[in-house]
Amino acid sequence: MDLPVLLSLAALALVDSLSVGTLLVPVFLLIAPGRVRVGRVLLYLAAIGGFYLVVGVAIASGADWLAEALAPVIDSEPVLWVQLVLGGGMLVGALVLGRAAPKAGTPEAEAMLRRPSRLGRWRDAAMSADRGALALVGLALGAGALELATMLPYVAAIGMLTSAALPLPQLVAVLAGYCLLMVVPALALLAGRVLLRRLIEPPLQRLARWLQLNGPENTAWIVGIVGFLLARDAASRLGLELLGTTF
Repeated sequence: MDLPVLLSLAALALVDSLSVGTLLVPVFLLIAPGRVRVGRVLLYLAAIGGFYLVVGVAIASGADWLAEALAPVIDSEPVLWVQLVLGGGMLVGALVLGRAAPKAGTPEAEAMLRRPSRLGRWRDAAMSADRGALALVGLALGAGALELATMLPYVAAIGMLTSAALPLPQLVAVLAGYCLLMVVPALALLAGRVLLRRLIEPPLQRLARWLQLNGPENTAWIVGIVGFLLARDAASRLGLELLGTTF
């Protein structure tokens, strides 16, 4: 693989590192009351990184076979119309979700920050209970599963690797490196939390607050982009004219 492709993959991995599962949840774990449990945080990061790796290898290794098997169905006109409607629905839903997200400084935003969240309850159980390790792995798998529909950067990276026609061992190695880079920001925050506790805790609290407030809006952007791409692809293959342009 040449350097530009590797740099593109690294950029996509860093975008993926800003997701709920790879950044928001680790930050919530790091600001849990009491002494930070390094082993638990590392277990979570290993679990979500491993989840992404397994999903990536499964998609990449079966991409050619799946595309060939589904081509007659995917290219049929009824399915393309369904794709167009689905993409448009996702785009409209993203606009609604973005408008519904509470804005910083509003009473709604403050109420959301004060309200006990399911994530907070899971965190407390995972970081303190005797069987917390199982809860932590479950939290990682749940976060990864919820992001399957919006892992646009990862899908783009898998597409690049599939186009490169890499042997399976090399494909797994590159994807493993991608998943490792994806959790590097969280690892850096963990190191800062352990070594520079008094300095790092206030910024972590502010980062957690910002991520919690902007999570719905960021998700809306991702869903909207995916919806637009789906609708545009369907319109192109149907020969429709959208916004005065034939795709």
